[in-house]
Amino acid sequence: MIEFRAVTKRFPGGTVAVDNLDLTVEDGRITVFVGPSGCGKTTSLRMINRMLDPTSGEILLNGKDVRQSAPARLRRGIGYVIQHAGLFPHRTVLDNVATVPILTGAGRRAARSRAAELLELVGLPAELAKRYPAQLSGGQQQRVGVARALAADPPVLLMAEPFSAVDPIVRDDLQQQLLRLQSELDKTIVFVTHDIDEAIKLGDRVAVFRVGGVLAQYDTPAALLAKPADDFVSDFIGRDRGYRALGFLGAKGIELAPVARVPAGAPVAEARAKLAAGWAVVVDESGRPLGWVSEDLLSTMDESAALAPDGLISGGSLYQADAGSGGTAGTLRNALDAALSSPSQLGIAVDAAGAVVGGISADTVFRALAAARESGEVPV
Repeated sequence: MIEFRAVTKRFPGGTVAVDNLDLTVEDGRITVFVGPSGCGKTTSLRMINRMLDPTSGEILLNGKDVRQSAPARLRRGIGYVIQHAGLFPHRTVLDNVATVPILTGAGRRAARSRAAELLELVGLPAELAKRYPAQLSGGQQQRVGVARALAADPPVLLMAEPFSAVDPIVRDDLQQQLLRLQSELDKTIVFVTHDIDEAIKLGDRVAVFRVGGVLAQYDTPAALLAKPADDFVSDFIGRDRGYRALGFLGAKGIELAPVARVPAGAPVAEARAKLAAGWAVVVDESGRPLGWVSEDLLSTMDESAALAPDGLISGGSLYQADAGSGGTAGTLRNALDAALSSPSQLGIAVDAAGAVVGGISADTVFRALAAARESGEVPV
């Protein structure tokens, strides 16, 4: 457990970065510090491993003031991941990760074996182990950074905006990987971000800071969305917090509608015969969606022509209805997004392998939301 007790950090010149912070980080959970620039979230994180020391107050780690431990010794039990990974450019990926076990007393062979295990754990293929950081993508470098932070098997992991320098697709993948790792490892994670969506997605609890280093609200993501403490929190979360709240409601078991399917390469006449409400989804040999055809699109084609994947209408986002082994099924937010982004007004639901299993409409999502409210799943 990490406890902040009346912690204040004042820099030379009088700037107060953190102001009288009282907060408890629960063991085995992800706690996210979020807020605008200059709100003290990163300063608060850096005081945990004594990269900075508080001006006043105490920070306790398992009941002991962190200032009672030498910084180097303290940091050996705390993993640290930063924005640009901070890898050694002259060392291979494997040796970057092996550095930490070697520093804690492991032999070179044992350290490299441990590093190889961790690279596999964070989803990096073995062939990347011999490459240098400059030969990796930004997302791959961040995975190496996470592997290195886990190398000494620390109970606490600090993450300072680790995913903010990568593109949205890679960022989403890294977030999913972090949630998967946490489900397996149960670390105590303190994660800093300026992105409220990332905070809500990852955090078991979220601390919202306002400028001046004052804690505005510390709560579960669902409670933040349902009952912001004041106008600052409400404005920071955004006016679409009702839509964000759908991300906490699982859509497993939601009613799926039939959807017209046509195999790629089928003649136009066959596709026309299978249209439902003027639309059909074109699938590959494994049943995965490639795009849509509409009655209007088919009317421009020769009846004997074959449907080509490059001539289809983009299909919008997909809703994963089947989690598969160890996976996570989609939420009502995912389901609604699939319905609203579809050109046919019918979102595509897929199984864990990506094959089409049905369609989903916005009306179905709204009925599921009404049922959740009646059952008390949705905070009022």
